[in-house]
Amino acid sequence: MYSKRIRVLVGLLTMCFVALLSANAQGDKAKIKGLITARTGDTIVLKTTDGTVTVTLDDDTKVQQPKGLGVRKTTMSAAVLIPGLKVSVDGTSQDATHVVAKSITFDKDDLQTAEMIQAGLTPTEQKVATNQQNIDANKQNIEANKQGIDANQQNIAANKATIDANAAETSKRFSELSEYDTKDQLDVHFASGSDKVSAGDQAALNKLAHNAVNLQGYIIQVKGFADSSGNAAMNQKLSMERAQSVIAYLIQNCNVPVRHIVAPGAMGEVAPVASNETKSGRSENRRVEVKVLLNKGVAGT
Repeated sequence: MYSKRIRVLVGLLTMCFVALLSANAQGDKAKIKGLITARTGDTIVLKTTDGTVTVTLDDDTKVQQPKGLGVRKTTMSAAVLIPGLKVSVDGTSQDATHVVAKSITFDKDDLQTAEMIQAGLTPTEQKVATNQQNIDANKQNIEANKQGIDANQQNIAANKATIDANAAETSKRFSELSEYDTKDQLDVHFASGSDKVSAGDQAALNKLAHNAVNLQGYIIQVKGFADSSGNAAMNQKLSMERAQSVIAYLIQNCNVPVRHIVAPGAMGEVAPVASNETKSGRSENRRVEVKVLLNKGVAGT
């Protein structure tokens, strides 16, 4: 009788121990690094050295970018978590392939590379122009000071090497990305020099958002553009402000969670849809492209 009680007690203790281990395994802290290959609603999919991991975002997830060389970090919107971005995730493990994110950090240079992928440029025209300006400046220095020829040639070679390296990295990441189906889209147009969303476009955004929220795992991609009037730096800034105006309207007036918005960045005056030589063409190019996307895996394609 006594030995039977002992066996029962040992069995109960074993079951409690196993349950405790299981609970701890699900609640373990996790730190992973990888490349975002897909964004679906409240989740992102990371490609890591060990395989694929699904990361869930919630209202408490912090998205941060290191500031300088210290430990300070700049808090960012989850809209920057776009496919092609390398990130580091701290969170809680749910199982071997699922983590709930407490914080997500990324490097500024990696974000620029991911934005180049989204813009479809390798590298962007702005970076090419900057490097070309450096090359022209080096040539002028050669003419002005013959003693600096060697140093200037090294700078030219370094600029070319940077372009080649950026192109190679962008191409590599682009080949690793998942594909998306476009479920809905519209272009929001702006007056010259303005970032104000018109009443007509507000109504169109309301309709797009209303249809999107009925889709499981949707994301809304927002890209800002400008015409070629003015200088490139001003147009880059203006295209960003236009994109931010549309994002703000979707969040504040259409109740779209920020976790469901991705913003690949300001496109500036690149990728015009019409000629910048005409008034009507410039009007078409002053736009924000808004697309409702579903990962093909979710869409069942």
